[in-house]
Amino acid sequence: MVPSSSLASALAPLTADRSRTALLFDVDGTLAPIVRDPQASSVPELTRRLLIDCQVIYGLVGCVSGRQAKEARRIVGIGPIPYSGNHGLELLPRGAQESIVNAEAEAWTDRVHAAAHGAAAELREASGLRIEDKGPIVALHWRGLEDEIAAEAVAEQIAEHAKAEGLLIHRGRSVIELRAPVTSNKGDAVHALLGGVEVDNALYAGDDRTDIDAFRALRALQHEGQLSEILCVGVRSEQTPSELLAEADLLVDGTEGVSSLLSALAD
Repeated sequence: MVPSSSLASALAPLTADRSRTALLFDVDGTLAPIVRDPQASSVPELTRRLLIDCQVIYGLVGCVSGRQAKEARRIVGIGPIPYSGNHGLELLPRGAQESIVNAEAEAWTDRVHAAAHGAAAELREASGLRIEDKGPIVALHWRGLEDEIAAEAVAEQIAEHAKAEGLLIHRGRSVIELRAPVTSNKGDAVHALLGGVEVDNALYAGDDRTDIDAFRALRALQHEGQLSEILCVGVRSEQTPSELLAEADLLVDGTEGVSSLLSALAD
């Protein structure tokens, strides 16, 4: 765990004027513990309450996810904050009922789904590979399956077919995503959430390779003079990629460490 003195020192520039500070968080592996079944994911009650406390006193609290924005909101369980989903392809504004979806990506939805369901169907069913439909993105999950190696091989086969069909392929922890060929990442999500919000400082916390783009977006905004103080927080676990650890300004241990971080921010 980060010593309390070190944590307080790292947060001091952000807590000096909380009304001018944005707090942005990845969801899975950061706010919510990684679980075998992605549909069973949820944010612990203590973490949720701390997020609500921070929402009251900070200029912005928002969430970024590779899941659909509505699904991220369900997992976090807080309606009146904004969510960016599908790696920046969706924006669900505060309290909104429907997400704003990138129109170019949305036009590829049928083709993305066809690539996921049409290739290696028998092998996919035999392996138990789980398919998560997220509109213009489909995720192939094998975490916790009886034979993860075999299921991953099937996912790679489907991915190769999808790539030949013109789709983008993204690999994460125990997951391969088939995406519409539209460039978007969590850096775009950061820009979308901060757009129109009057803040000088920002924090982003994440645990996976995709969160590096969010770190770099904050650093670019700082370099351009749009942000004064930033803090990139890496959430450390046995599976956290070394690239993210190297780019983080501060490291915390797992979702428990994020809860402690929120507690310090809300204090």
